[in-house]
Amino acid sequence: QVQLVESGGGLVQTGGSLRLCCAASGRTFNNYAVGWVRQAPGKAREFVIGISRTGSNTGYADSVKGRFAISRENAKNTVYLQMNTLKPEDTAVYYCAATFGFTLSVVHTTPGEYDYWGQGTQVTVSS
Repeated sequence: QVQLVESGGGLVQTGGSLRLCCAASGRTFNNYAVGWVRQAPGKAREFVIGISRTGSNTGYADSVKGRFAISRENAKNTVYLQMNTLKPEDTAVYYCAATFGFTLSVVHTTPGEYDYWGQGTQVTVSS
């Protein structure tokens, strides 16, 4: 299995930026598709953005299109989430998640598709 550790969360003002990192250890990282899922207080987990095993394909929730970007460096076992133009409604705990990718180009876009999860990192956007 793969272990995931998120970092980079914090408090930012509306319109600001943050970059989250997800460091993986364990199995061969480039065998796994990765995504970011968030959960706000009192709400269900919500898919935010995902990337395929090789990084060739990405997928986004409509709420973050044009503002968030995902990338990965398989040589460093790391996935990044660049968040720009942040809004108060982006406030949540952000989780890095992974699943074995049987197909190189597939992006997994629902939380239930992911088998491995990090502990989460808090992102708070003040108005």
